[in-house]
Amino acid sequence: MNFAVVGWVLAWVLKIIGFLMLVPCLISCIYMEREGIIYLILVVIAITVGGILSWRKPKNMAIYQREGYVSVGLAWLLISAYGAIPFVLTGEIPSYIDAIFETASGFTTTGSSILSDVEALCHTSLFWRSFTHWVGGMGVLVFILMMIPSRGGSHMNLMKAESPGYEVSKFVPLVKNNARMLYRIYLVMTLATIAALLISGMPWFDSFCIAFGAAGTGGFSVLNSGCASYTSVQQWIITIAMIAFGVNFSFYYLCLIHRGKDALRMSEVRAYFLIILASTALISVDIAVQEPGAFASVWDLIRAAFFQVGTIITTTGFSTVDFDTWPSFSKFILFLLMICGACAGSTGGGIKVSRLLIAMKSLKQELYTLIHPRAVRKVRIDGHALSDRTLRSVYIFLMAYSLIFGTSILIISLQGLDFETNVSAVAATLNNIGPGFSIVGPTCNFGIYSWWAKVVLIFDMLAGRLELLPILILFFPRTWSANG
Repeated sequence: MNFAVVGWVLAWVLKIIGFLMLVPCLISCIYMEREGIIYLILVVIAITVGGILSWRKPKNMAIYQREGYVSVGLAWLLISAYGAIPFVLTGEIPSYIDAIFETASGFTTTGSSILSDVEALCHTSLFWRSFTHWVGGMGVLVFILMMIPSRGGSHMNLMKAESPGYEVSKFVPLVKNNARMLYRIYLVMTLATIAALLISGMPWFDSFCIAFGAAGTGGFSVLNSGCASYTSVQQWIITIAMIAFGVNFSFYYLCLIHRGKDALRMSEVRAYFLIILASTALISVDIAVQEPGAFASVWDLIRAAFFQVGTIITTTGFSTVDFDTWPSFSKFILFLLMICGACAGSTGGGIKVSRLLIAMKSLKQELYTLIHPRAVRKVRIDGHALSDRTLRSVYIFLMAYSLIFGTSILIISLQGLDFETNVSAVAATLNNIGPGFSIVGPTCNFGIYSWWAKVVLIFDMLAGRLELLPILILFFPRTWSANG
C-alpha cells in the first residue's frame, strides 16, 4: 500500500472541499446571514491544512488499483464528515451523526433526510445542502483529476473506483481530458436546467437548488412540500431534467463528436426509456382503475405518474405527491424502479440498467446452453462480446449488493419498526433514492431511526454511490498491509 499517495489525494480532497464551501459563503453575503462566518472559518481551515499536507508530492506517485479504491473510499468518508460540521456549529442539526447522515445523503445524491422542517434552515445551509448534490453527482475525485498532475494511466484507477457503472470507457485518451469533458457536459446541462426553471418563473434560489438536485439526481428540496408547490410546467422541466441526467453520459459524448448513430444503438439507453414509458403507463392505468377521481384530470395523473417514475428510476427522490398512498401494484413498480436505477455512466444510482441487461442476457445464454450443450455463444451488448472479467464483476456486484441489502435490513430491524419501512429504507439509501415507503415515505423522514441504525444507512448510502467495492475494501484486513 502506497500510504503517501493516499494521504496526498486526501489532502487535495480536503482542500477542494474548502474551496467549494466558499459558494455558501457567497449566499450568506447575499442574504446577510451570520452562519456564513462559520462556513468561512471552515474554508480557511480546510484550505490551510489541505494545502500544507499536499505541498510536497510523494516520491512514488503511482496510483494502483488498491490505492485508487482506498483513496476514493476514504475521500467520501472525509467529505461527509467535514461537510457535516457546519450544520452542527450553526446548531441547525445538533447531533453530529444526524449531520453526517444529511451530508452523506447530499454528497451521495441520495436525498434521504432526518429533517422534519427543511424551511427552518438558513439560506446558506439550504444552499450547501443542495450544492452537495451537484458536487457528488459527477464525483469529487473526477473534479480533482482535472487539476492534479497525472502519471501515465494510473489515475484511471481513481476514476474507475468513483464512476458509476460496470466499467469506465475512455472517451478521450487522457484521464484529465476525460474528466474535463464529463464536467463540460454536466455543467452545460445544469445551466440549461437552471435557465429553463428561471424562465418558467421559479425563484432564483429555488431554481439553483432544484437544478443541483436534478443534475446530481439527489432530491433535497428547499420546501417542506417538496416539488408539489411548483407549477405543472416547472414539474415537467424537473422531470425531463432528471431523466436526462439519468442517461449514460457516453450517449451525449457520442452525439457531440457526431456519432449519433452509435449513440442511438446503445441498448441500455433504449431500455432505460422503454422502462420509463412502460412504468408510467402501467401506474397511470392502475391508479385510474383503482382510485378513479384521485386526480382532477387524466393529464394531472400522467404528469404525477411520469414525475414519480422519473424521480425513482433516476434515484433523484423529488416528489409531487404522496406515492405511499398509491395502490400496491403502483408502489411495487416504484420499488422495482428503486432497485433498477438509471444508466451506467450517469449521475444516478441503483443496480443500473446495463447490469440488468447483462444478467438477463446471461440467463438467456445459460438456458440456450442447456438446450444446445455444444453451442459456444458470448454475451453481447451493442454487438460487442463481453469479457469473462466484465461478467464476473457484474455477478460479484449483484452478490455483494444482495448481501449488503439483506444484512442491513436485518440489523436495522432490531429497532422494531415495521417490515415495509425497513426494507424501503435500505432500498432508498443503498440505491441512493431518498424517500421510501411507510414511516420513511415522501412526506416523512429518517429521524425515527436510532443513531446506530443511521450509521448502517450512512454506510449503505456510501456503498451504493461508490458501487460497493471502494467501501467494502476498507474493511478487508489485507488492504492495509504494506506489502499487500
